[in-house]
Amino acid sequence: MNGIGYKIKKTILYILLILLSVVCMFPFLLMIVNATRSGSEIMKSFTLIPSVYLKENWATVFKYFNLFLGMWNSLKVAVPSTLLCAYFSAMTAYALAMYKFKGNKVLFMTILIFMMIPGQLGLIGFYNLCTKLHLVNSYIPLIIPAIASPGTVFFLRQYVLSVMPPSLIEAARIDGASELYTFHRIAIPIMSPGIATMSIMGFIGGWNAYLLPMIILNKNEKFTLPVMMATLRASTDITANQGAIYLAVAISVIPILLVFAFFSKYIISSISAGAVKE
Repeated sequence: MNGIGYKIKKTILYILLILLSVVCMFPFLLMIVNATRSGSEIMKSFTLIPSVYLKENWATVFKYFNLFLGMWNSLKVAVPSTLLCAYFSAMTAYALAMYKFKGNKVLFMTILIFMMIPGQLGLIGFYNLCTKLHLVNSYIPLIIPAIASPGTVFFLRQYVLSVMPPSLIEAARIDGASELYTFHRIAIPIMSPGIATMSIMGFIGGWNAYLLPMIILNKNEKFTLPVMMATLRASTDITANQGAIYLAVAISVIPILLVFAFFSKYIISSISAGAVKE
C-alpha cells in the first residue's frame, strides 16, 4: 500500500508541475499569437489562434527603428557588463568569505547598506559626472558601473560560505599554489553554479535596462533595444501598432532564452562538485 500511495503522490506532483508549466508558458504563447494579429483584432477579442498580420507588423517595427541594430547595441552593453560583473563580483565575494582581515565585517555591512539604496537617487549626479568626463552618448557609463554589484557580491559571498570548505583552500596553499591560481582553478569551478545564476540575472538586467540608457544616449544609432522600442510604444497610433509591439517584445526575449539555455546546465549541476568532506 505504501508503494501505491507513493506512486499516487508522485503522479499528482507531476500533474501539478505540468499545470504550473502551462501557466508559466501561457503569457509567452499569448505574446507570440498577438505578434501575428493586427491592433484592432487584439483590442476586440482574445484568442490563441494566430492571424495573418505578421508581415505587416514586421514592416511597422522597421518603420520606427532598426530592430537588429537595437539588439546589437543591447548586446554591446549586456555582454561586457555581465562578464565583468560576474568575474569581479566572484573575486570580491571570495575575498570577503575566505580572508579574515581587519574591516571585513565593516566592508560587508557597507555592501548591505548600498543594496538598500535605489540607484535612481544618484542619476542626476551620475549624469553630471558623465558630462564632465565627456562620456555622454557612450556605452562606458552603462558597462563600468555594472561591475560594482552589491547584490551579486552578497549572493556569491553567502554561496562561497555554504559550499567551499576552508580546508580546500588551505590544502592548495600548502601545495604552493598562488592566491590567483587558487581562485581561478579551485574557487571558480566550485562557484560556477552561483556565478551562472547571477550572470543570467545580470544579463537580463543589462538587456532590459531602459532608464539609464535613455538618459546617457542621445543618438538614435546608439539606442539600445528597450529605448528603441519606447519610440514604438510612444507613437501616436499606438492602438494600430499593438501587434508590432508584441512582435518586437517577442523577438527581444530570444537572447534571454538563449542565455538561460546555455547557463542552465551550470545551475542544475551539483553545487558540491569539487568539495571535500570535513
